[in-house]
Amino acid sequence: MAAAAGAGSHLTVTTQAAERAYRSIDAKPGQLETTLTLEKNAQLDWLPQETILFDGASLSRSLTVTMHKTARFLMVEPLIFGRTAMGETVRKADIFDRITLTRGDELLFADRVKLSGNIQAHLDRATIAGGARAMATLLLAAPDAGRHLDKLRALLPATAGASEIRDGLLFARILAEDGHALRQSLIPALTLLHGADIPRTWML
Repeated sequence: MAAAAGAGSHLTVTTQAAERAYRSIDAKPGQLETTLTLEKNAQLDWLPQETILFDGASLSRSLTVTMHKTARFLMVEPLIFGRTAMGETVRKADIFDRITLTRGDELLFADRVKLSGNIQAHLDRATIAGGARAMATLLLAAPDAGRHLDKLRALLPATAGASEIRDGLLFARILAEDGHALRQSLIPALTLLHGADIPRTWML
């Protein structure tokens, strides 16, 4: 998928429903590649709903963003490891997630998450997720991003952290016990950073 926000425009991209990564029938992972471009004074909000990872899934995906130094970019990438309400667990799966953000000629942000094997056992470790079954990456790249930090932290649960990791770049990682709890944290955080109501598909 590719999307672009032209000079001075505002584009919000979301999904109709959660994305699902089902059991793989062979060793070759499913591939998802997304490229986003923001021109001068553009704003692009990348707000897909959750990706649900099922037992046996194999997924490799990348998000590559190129933005003008005057542009504003907001993104969220929520990931659910099995539907706890359905009694699902992810005991064997592979996921490789890559996010790369370039502003002007500078590499601004690069994030890599790779989990393989017994996902549930990994998530149960205190140093990884402490038993959480849902997580999200939240990012705001904008000249005034730092002014939102204190308000964002006040909205997040104890299982989340947020920092202005460099000038004009606000980053948060959120862990939750399940998808419902994750969305309860994400909706107010996204509303704050979006500056207006978020797409109706995001409602609880």
